[in-house]
Amino acid sequence: MRSFSERILKPYLYLFPALILIIVFQIIPIFYALYLSFFNWDMITPKIFVGLKNYYNLLLEPDFWKSVWVTFYYVIIAVPFGIGLAIVVAVFLNSKIKMVGFFRTSFFIPYVVSITAIALVWLWIYNSNDYGLLNYILGFFVVKPIKWLEDPKWAMPAVIFMLIWKNLGFNVIIFLTRLQSIDNTYYEAAEIDGASKFQQFFYVTLPLLKPTTMFLVTVSTIYAFRIFPSIYVLTPEGGPNGSTTTVVFYLYKMAYEEFRLGYAAAVAYVLFFIILFVTVVQRKLLKSAESIE
Repeated sequence: MRSFSERILKPYLYLFPALILIIVFQIIPIFYALYLSFFNWDMITPKIFVGLKNYYNLLLEPDFWKSVWVTFYYVIIAVPFGIGLAIVVAVFLNSKIKMVGFFRTSFFIPYVVSITAIALVWLWIYNSNDYGLLNYILGFFVVKPIKWLEDPKWAMPAVIFMLIWKNLGFNVIIFLTRLQSIDNTYYEAAEIDGASKFQQFFYVTLPLLKPTTMFLVTVSTIYAFRIFPSIYVLTPEGGPNGSTTTVVFYLYKMAYEEFRLGYAAAVAYVLFFIILFVTVVQRKLLKSAESIE
């Protein structure tokens, strides 16, 4: 029989280097940010304790609430469209088509490429001058050039479209993995009952994809609330009239442009509780919808 040290201590010995990194670069910063949210600090002068004043000022700040609206706008549009498109593409790639390996790789490559590199490419695509690829293509259809990233009406939809395309590969791979594990007898039984391909999709495929869909909706929602790099590259000033200033971008401006570190830490914790609340509500709604069916 193995000794206590072999059974209990030895595994933690192997985990120790990773645990140190997690504690130093994740756990400690989390609690330090909470501590910092009760102070005014600009990284130069000494910290001044202000209690809950940062949270109070945050709740009265119109720019913060505008960033919350912009973030929810992104989440409400990007998550459903991204998940829905991924299901359609995954079903297509799961069928017997030529060059299926090429198509699967093509959809997944954007996901593994750096978001900064992707955003720089789309910055050229969205360019409002004559050499912008999208406006050049639209010119063949006699469509006037659109200022994609300079018009408040188009800036956020342009960002959303790019990010749906960027993250599509991850969602497709997850759905595709689940589709390939579905027993073919379900479809054979449905076909015997006279179900068409569309009926098989809605009454066989979608119900069997529900656990995977719930997982991806939750993960995509959390990711969407934390969106920042692509917005910073495409619209460094937060978009025209703040049209692309999400909560994380607002946090960045407060911390690294205005040097209000305590206020920015308060924004971070409010964002954490928003994500927690939305995730809990989302999971309850998805589970209740599943139980009703």
